[in-house]
Amino acid sequence: MLKVMGKAWVLALVILLPSFFAFSAPESIDEPIEVYWEDLVPEGFNELAPPAVQHNGEMSQLQPDAPVVDTFDGKRVKIPGFVVPLEGTPEHTTEFLLVPYFGACIHVPPPASNQIVYVTFEEGIPLDNIYDAIWVTGELTTEGWKGDIASVGYRLKGIEVSAF
Repeated sequence: MLKVMGKAWVLALVILLPSFFAFSAPESIDEPIEVYWEDLVPEGFNELAPPAVQHNGEMSQLQPDAPVVDTFDGKRVKIPGFVVPLEGTPEHTTEFLLVPYFGACIHVPPPASNQIVYVTFEEGIPLDNIYDAIWVTGELTTEGWKGDIASVGYRLKGIEVSAF
């Protein structure tokens, strides 16, 4: 009888074990999707080269209404970039633009709107060095935003920031 039960247990494990593992990994659901700047540009979109730098203070955005990709709309993502601070205190930044390269929107004209993400952190986050690239994790939407600096194609409600 024990040998029969042993075989039954082995058979049950063989049948049930794969389904156990299929449902026992909820942390993988919470993992953000890594998104890179090229992922935010629709296929076939022609990003125009920025004009030569003007030293008269004018920095017009060349493509303020560039099309966006809705693949990541409402998804938890993790995207690298550089910070252009907008709001906050000296200790905590609550709003910033995330851009693909250092100096965008500050020293050179803003990139296409689908290459800028407007990021908010309700409580604010410390940003020690805006010269370094960071990862920003949060929920991405295709809801645009317009500010004095640029038009933006994406918004991200921030959850976490880490070094890139």
